[in-house]
Amino acid sequence: MGQEENIALHDEGLSPSSGLFEHLNHLQRLNTRNVLDALQARQANTYAASSLGQLRLPTPTDWQEYLTDLGQRSVLFWDTLRQRGDNTLAHERAGYPLLLKFNHEMLVAGEDLPRPVNYSLLQILAGPGEQLDSKKQPVIIIDPRGGHGSGIGGFKQDSVIGESLRAGHPTYFISFSHSPCPGQTLDDIVEAQARFIEVVSARHLDSAKPVVIGNCQAGWALMGLAATRPELPGLIIVNGAPLSYWAGVNGRNPMRYTGGLLGGGWMARLGSDLGNDRFDGTWLVSNFESLDPANTYWGKYYHLYSEVDSEAARFLDFERWWGSPTLLNGEEIEMIVDDLFIGNQLSGGLGRKSSGLDLKRIEVPVVVFCSYGDNITSPQQALDWIADVYPSDLALQEAGRTIVYLRHASIGHLGIFVSGDVARREHRQLLGAVDAINELPGGLYEMLIDDLPEGADTAYAVRFERRRIADIHGEVPTPRDDDREFALVERASVINNSLYDSFVRPWLRQLINEPAAELMRKAHPFHLQQVMWNSLNPTLWWLAGSAAHVRKDRHPTSPENPLLAWQALFSNQVQDALNGYRDLRDAAQEMCFYGVYGVLDSLAGTPPGRNRQAHAEQHDKVLIERLQDALPLGGLMEALIRILFLLERDSDEPGKQGVDKLIQQLQVLLQDHSAKPLDLRDTLNLQKLLVATHPQASLLSLPLLLTEVEERQQVLAAVANLLPHLLTSGASHPVWCELHSLLDVSMPGFNLTQPPGATDINEQAPVVAPEPIKQTAPVVTPEPAPSKPIKQKVAEVPTAPITQKASPVRKPAKGKKGANKPPVK
Repeated sequence: MGQEENIALHDEGLSPSSGLFEHLNHLQRLNTRNVLDALQARQANTYAASSLGQLRLPTPTDWQEYLTDLGQRSVLFWDTLRQRGDNTLAHERAGYPLLLKFNHEMLVAGEDLPRPVNYSLLQILAGPGEQLDSKKQPVIIIDPRGGHGSGIGGFKQDSVIGESLRAGHPTYFISFSHSPCPGQTLDDIVEAQARFIEVVSARHLDSAKPVVIGNCQAGWALMGLAATRPELPGLIIVNGAPLSYWAGVNGRNPMRYTGGLLGGGWMARLGSDLGNDRFDGTWLVSNFESLDPANTYWGKYYHLYSEVDSEAARFLDFERWWGSPTLLNGEEIEMIVDDLFIGNQLSGGLGRKSSGLDLKRIEVPVVVFCSYGDNITSPQQALDWIADVYPSDLALQEAGRTIVYLRHASIGHLGIFVSGDVARREHRQLLGAVDAINELPGGLYEMLIDDLPEGADTAYAVRFERRRIADIHGEVPTPRDDDREFALVERASVINNSLYDSFVRPWLRQLINEPAAELMRKAHPFHLQQVMWNSLNPTLWWLAGSAAHVRKDRHPTSPENPLLAWQALFSNQVQDALNGYRDLRDAAQEMCFYGVYGVLDSLAGTPPGRNRQAHAEQHDKVLIERLQDALPLGGLMEALIRILFLLERDSDEPGKQGVDKLIQQLQVLLQDHSAKPLDLRDTLNLQKLLVATHPQASLLSLPLLLTEVEERQQVLAAVANLLPHLLTSGASHPVWCELHSLLDVSMPGFNLTQPPGATDINEQAPVVAPEPIKQTAPVVTPEPAPSKPIKQKVAEVPTAPITQKASPVRKPAKGKKGANKPPVK
């Protein structure tokens, strides 16, 4: 299932200012089409010719073979469920230990911190045959705490932890225990995780700052931490993390309507009160399972039943983690629901209330991994925060931030974290591309993973393609601004929460104690289904022995038996019916949501929604005016980088080799052998912005950056070393020729190894070795700030019109070289 099948199309003729009834009519047509299209696709798959071709009348031998296998599979299936119950009870008796498949040791226990939390920092130890490189960036994986058990990042070998160890990174894991510490808050957790990252950084002083990975809940918590403490991480990777909670597409993403249909966040308060001020994560797990009833009530069990010989071990591993939900303090779940899910205060955005967290403060590159098949965190919820935080592409480039996103076509929410195929492909390539991501200039990129043919050195090839913010939303814009309805949900939630706090909470808390809360947790249907089928059940005294006997004398059905095809057909029909029910339910929920809150919006007279386009245009206009002041500022480094961008305006971004060569040339020019890729980021971003917004003025102002002839010769020589094809074909490059004319440097046979006036030598792309220029002070580019001018305006800005070719603008040389340039930090 690809992107086209997961994103609902919109009616082209629908106006953004459509009224309520037009919008409801649009939703009715849209959902009707979605339901019918999905039904048709499922029926076509269920009754495909290849499947129907296997349906034939079975012979008596086929029946005998199938019935024998049916009985044996049934015994093994029920015995697997018995083992699941035994594992769950054993896990509870053991105190809900961490489910990690990797050897580890405790470094910092959260209970020992000044503000105790139930989080801990673990160091993952290398296994047999694994070699860790101490010079590589350490990797920290934060375990998501979304109700389920702990250890999702490494409960099997093919996981994020396994791929980090495979790549040779020193690996750390931030885990949590089953029960929160008394009085623990989200702020305490943020402080604890910041402390953990500081500890890891102190252990690896010779390497770059850590790569921090957050899955789902840990992803949005990590983004908040990075906005609060931007100096801590070296790279951020968030997988399946909802960051813009109101975002979505009509006809899809039904979970975003849940808060409004339940009347706000009062039910989170009720759940924490019934749990004696601790919220049972089982409710979150069961809500997740209800999104896909076909898999919850039939699919996963049929998969176990049909392949019980090979599937039992994987099923038990997953259920051991999935079937032991954890607890959250009441304050934690209430803040999560009120401020994030309903209030949408993490990404904020134009015209929205802000929680004080500013994602613009995140300084390091951010990688977002999402999937079109994710029914918890849709690509819109994972990516729309970019448009909320940065109104335009120019704003993102000006901030110098690098954001990379990777989209999967079909994997579900849990598959992003637990699928072995995803771990071996997407997570392996993400960790392998850490260095390349760190070197990307500011901007928005999509990471693409191409499958290579058999026989190639590697199975995949990774590339980064520059994207616009508009690419996040696709070609068809959303026909209506949903923020108005969701803002009303927030207002309704505040009212309902106040009523609950005033009239229900005071007396309910007096009735609930810990034994009563524990009894209700044990009586939850999800918990009962996990434990009631176990060895303590007296009716199952025969099951374990029978299963052992069956395994010794197993007679599976041959794949050619036609009864297996009939069995698969029946299973598909059951799943089709459950999927049809889900589609109708989701469509009804969406219609009810807009029917209720759309009417309230009409009655309240809510003002028109946000005008993103006007805001972006105003922002870009102010920025372009400020950038003009930076044109004459800089020195050798700025001139070299600007010339490279002028010469290759239409080319792709340079890769790692190009950046390394640029650093080498700058080290020679500036006699500075300590330059690192991160030192170039601000200069690269500013010069690229100048060339993009003021291309002609960027060219004409170069003489102000290079006032001496020797400087100009050396910079052009460095350019030729970086772009050797100019030595042989430079005459056909108009910008290259104009540079020599503007800087008054001759082109003797286009061979810069010869002194001015020498004759051409028939050599191809000779290596230029420029003499280093000694400067009294190195040169640094000014850092653009959104609220301040970039630098004081210099009087000698070139005044020639950009439409005509102007003669080189010169400044009288006074004193030492570079006297007109700003000092170096």
